[in-house]
Amino acid sequence: MAPPPPFAAVIVAAGKGVRAGGPVPKQFAPWRGKPLVRHSVETFARLGAMPIVVAIPQGADVLAREGLAGIDGVRLITGGTTRQQSVRAALEALDGDSPARVLIHDAARPDLPASVIQRLLGALNDYPAAIPVLPVVDSMAVASGSLMTAQVNREDLRRVQTPQAFRFAEVLAAHRAWTGGPSAGDDAQVAAAAGLEVALVEGDERLRKLTFAADFRTGAAMVRIGIGYDVHRLAAGEELWLCGVRIPHGQGLAGHSDADVGLHAVVDAILGACAQGDIGEHFPPSDPRWKDAPSKEFIAHAADLADKAGYRVGNVDVTLICEAPRIAPHREAMRRKLAGLLGVDLTQVSVKATTTERLGFAGRGEGIAAQAVATLVSREDHET
Repeated sequence: MAPPPPFAAVIVAAGKGVRAGGPVPKQFAPWRGKPLVRHSVETFARLGAMPIVVAIPQGADVLAREGLAGIDGVRLITGGTTRQQSVRAALEALDGDSPARVLIHDAARPDLPASVIQRLLGALNDYPAAIPVLPVVDSMAVASGSLMTAQVNREDLRRVQTPQAFRFAEVLAAHRAWTGGPSAGDDAQVAAAAGLEVALVEGDERLRKLTFAADFRTGAAMVRIGIGYDVHRLAAGEELWLCGVRIPHGQGLAGHSDADVGLHAVVDAILGACAQGDIGEHFPPSDPRWKDAPSKEFIAHAADLADKAGYRVGNVDVTLICEAPRIAPHREAMRRKLAGLLGVDLTQVSVKATTTERLGFAGRGEGIAAQAVATLVSREDHET
């Protein structure tokens, strides 16, 4: 892909971001390991935008400087009480630079494809303004309260995204002439009100806007993977529980709880996938509450933590390592038990077994080990 022609960038990050529910405005909240606003600023800087003006809220200078530290060409200005006022302040700050082109973008759209920027800047060769859009796929209706009052032809509608591209002098003049009140939803409305033709280019679903707390959780990763491992020794006089199923055997596994190595490995895999520590932190052997406790309680706790983090179990794969007992006769019962405990379909659970060719503690029949891998899928992706 050829480098884009020279352009400046304005990033609107002056809102309160209250719907995201975090301790700081959402534009400074972490998303994929960085403050949200930093993602689009880095993309613009990498593609050669110069300068980059970021409109921030009153009193957010420290947050913004820390969040954007190390990126060259960034200027911070205090935004206004409306989006249009913030954009105009940013454009006025660029006036001395007199860039030929400017892209205006919302900080709440962090995933910024270079291909969209290329299309927007290309459209400015023929038009004074260009915006990225996507088709409307659902039927549309005009509503009055709870009643539909008219139908709308969706073929005539588009979903509008940012960044939006403009010839600088013309968009600055349009903002200076704006008399439409405080409700300009985007800069294309300001441009159209000034009589500028606004070209439509293909947008991208990656440009979705992050608005609510759940958007930040799923943004961390749509799929996460955890690994679990557990070992318990075999002892006389103990019951043998494996993956939630009681197995007739001359010995059982010894431990503070019911010592179900299969379930314990699954618990650690789930906890690992949602970065919640390990089973010993949540159910310490020193705590008498967990004496002889059924491991299904541990599974329920781990699944609940994953749910609170915005995830559901995608699949689980367990490998039991022992010389005896034979696992094959009980494998389907174990799969059904695990599926029920996790609230997933049977096809999402695998239970396997192997031996160590009589090597090591498992080979000598001194204990049983288990390995597990669990994937967690964001609720949004799981339900799609």
